[in-house]
Amino acid sequence: MKAGIFLHSTVQLDSDFFAKASIFIAEHNEKGAMGFVINRPFPRKLNELAEFSGGVAFPLYDGGPVDREHLFFLHRRPDLVEGGTPVTGDIHLGGDFSQALVHLNNKTLAEKDIRLFIGYCGWDAGELETEIAEGSWTATANGNLF
Repeated sequence: MKAGIFLHSTVQLDSDFFAKASIFIAEHNEKGAMGFVINRPFPRKLNELAEFSGGVAFPLYDGGPVDREHLFFLHRRPDLVEGGTPVTGDIHLGGDFSQALVHLNNKTLAEKDIRLFIGYCGWDAGELETEIAEGSWTATANGNLF
């Protein structure tokens, strides 16, 4: 398994947070995996969070149950947002969030360029592979992130 794949929950997960979840795996290494639920809009916009109240009303997504006090982002504009980690193709994980905010507010970054998440999904080494083998997830190389 590698970063850049999409996971889709199976009926085995229909009774928990991951019911009907599609997840993009942004990081996968010897320590484990990190991903974001990509099909679950968060009920508030970016400007509805106190520290971003002066900015634009940009959509947020419920990225996962871990570290819900922080924002995370995926983007495909390394020319505008420095410091991101390449994931696959033109998709990057994180980077200089202050640069991203400037470009969101002046509308040079659009929904087709960046996705913001509250929280993330995380697995320890081997845990995700075990869940896939048990039938909790199906993995595909294809999906629509933006």
